[in-house]
Amino acid sequence: MHPPSADRSSVTTTTSHLLEQGHYARKQLFSKNAIVAWSHRRRFALARELAAVAAGGALLDYGCGDGTFIALAHDLFRESTGTDVDVEQLRDCGRRLSAVPDVRFASLDQLRHPDCDGRYDAVVCMEVLEHCPSDLQPHVLADLARFVRSHGVVIISVPIEIGPALAVKQAVRAAAAATGLAEYDSRERYRISEFMRMLLARDTSQIERHATITINAHGDSVRYHGHKGFNWRMLARVIESTFVIERRLYSPVPFTGPWLNSQVWFVCRKR
Repeated sequence: MHPPSADRSSVTTTTSHLLEQGHYARKQLFSKNAIVAWSHRRRFALARELAAVAAGGALLDYGCGDGTFIALAHDLFRESTGTDVDVEQLRDCGRRLSAVPDVRFASLDQLRHPDCDGRYDAVVCMEVLEHCPSDLQPHVLADLARFVRSHGVVIISVPIEIGPALAVKQAVRAAAAATGLAEYDSRERYRISEFMRMLLARDTSQIERHATITINAHGDSVRYHGHKGFNWRMLARVIESTFVIERRLYSPVPFTGPWLNSQVWFVCRKR
């Protein structure tokens, strides 16, 4: 497949304007903390690079947040769809990105229609599964498998919150809070015993993970976790129960592996 033609200068100008309006983008890509901004820009650049193998096809961003990735990658695809559990956020995305051609935002309920089965050449799920309780992770993976074409690609990323990377991230978060970035004032904190367990974590190491419960627009209870206590190695086993993991990558500094990176990536195909 090949990407549709586009005026890249106009795409870049439009995308930059749209990105600045997104609440996640303001905290991440445009963060006043240089390390935070650099890390997230590398993350989205890698996501675009990995998804480009399906250029010219249909893209689904599962857990699209404020639509940042859709805004950055829509020019590669003939159609792009974003979905999220937060319907109010989807409405905001639809409003802000309404002028972008071949882009739409749909709730998960809307996507659970036979017409969407096997519709997408690339399904991207970034920074979502770490927030899902363990009993819900298989359901999300089943969704990804349902939506992707038989020979499509599924790209999953989650944060690394164990090993030396945890120490680095906690230090950066504390520094960001100290410089006045309010979003880091309420960062998750570890007891010494918890921190040491996750710093020295093995494949099955765990600590208790606090679950937050909210009520969505339909009146349903939604449970989710923060980053604290998330062990990506345990998730890798769950992913392998649904997909074949063809590649495993790390960002923002790939050659340092899992030790000094913020994210791990799984490039997957259906079994």
